[in-house]
Amino acid sequence: MTLRLGVIGTGAIGQEHIRRCSKVLQGAKVVAVSDINVDGAKAALQRLGLEAEVYADGHDVIKSSDVDAVLVTSWDPTHEEFTLAAIAAGKPVFCEKPLAMTAEGCRRVVDAEIAHGKRLVQVGFMRPFDAGYRALKKVITDGEIGDPLMLHCAHRNPTVPENYTTPMAITNTLIHELDVLRWLTEDDYKSVQVVYPRTTSKSHARLKDPQIVLFETQKGIRIDVEIFVNCTYGYDIQTEVVGELGIAKLPEPASVRLRKDAKLSDTILVDWKDRFIDAYDVELQAFINDIAAGKLTGPSAWDGYAASVAADACIKAQESGAIEPVELPPRPTFYDK
Repeated sequence: MTLRLGVIGTGAIGQEHIRRCSKVLQGAKVVAVSDINVDGAKAALQRLGLEAEVYADGHDVIKSSDVDAVLVTSWDPTHEEFTLAAIAAGKPVFCEKPLAMTAEGCRRVVDAEIAHGKRLVQVGFMRPFDAGYRALKKVITDGEIGDPLMLHCAHRNPTVPENYTTPMAITNTLIHELDVLRWLTEDDYKSVQVVYPRTTSKSHARLKDPQIVLFETQKGIRIDVEIFVNCTYGYDIQTEVVGELGIAKLPEPASVRLRKDAKLSDTILVDWKDRFIDAYDVELQAFINDIAAGKLTGPSAWDGYAASVAADACIKAQESGAIEPVELPPRPTFYDK
């Protein structure tokens, strides 16, 4: 049986998901889309060579009897509203991050899902579906390096636009580490501090760059994450796990090594979409497969909430310079199912 998908938001990421669900993945078909720019949505479908019902309002997509499940890829402030509406309609919903603009908003989604009685929400954190992260996770869970003691991480972008500000280093960039490092360590954050090295001359007045975010987890693991969004040389994601018995590093993306002009060189990616394009395919195929199996297993609404709580603490630490607590309530047993 083919899963009939409705996509809310036909911007860049929405169009990418429409393309992959229609032309790459198995078991699903996009039958409806919506965007506040209806003409833009129609043009996007035409470019992709697809036919689907086009609505101006995402709620019409959710209400449509032709739609079995929903992808929310609209403007960030609308995510909570549409996800709650999908839950109310009893339809599985894949929501791109952020799940909501605040931790309180994420908690409302969690509470609504629990009240419904079944998991319906998957959040668009794609890194747990990346082959490199999965290989690193296996090394940890298999006990090959013993218990993790420290993690050294980096999230580097070649450049960011002028509207990118200091807090966005947390909400737009670090947010991926906030999720995937919880997943890797199977641990929650206890406290966080943000420190600022010398600012690069490539930055601008509203952005302190780079930043170093220092975490302690509930188990006592120490994590440092370098965020450097004007590094100029490429898009570079690094994770090194120091364990009791050894060290494990996130594999580098595959590339052809060149010996030329008396130099040995490897290509470094410059676009995050290229780095994680396969992970996007895997995460949405998993969402489709899980719906067919009757149980979602990907990043949950609780994971979205946990990331938002940690992000709030990080932003507070940016402003205070102090060690700030990360106050996450106990996970509901609902998410143990």
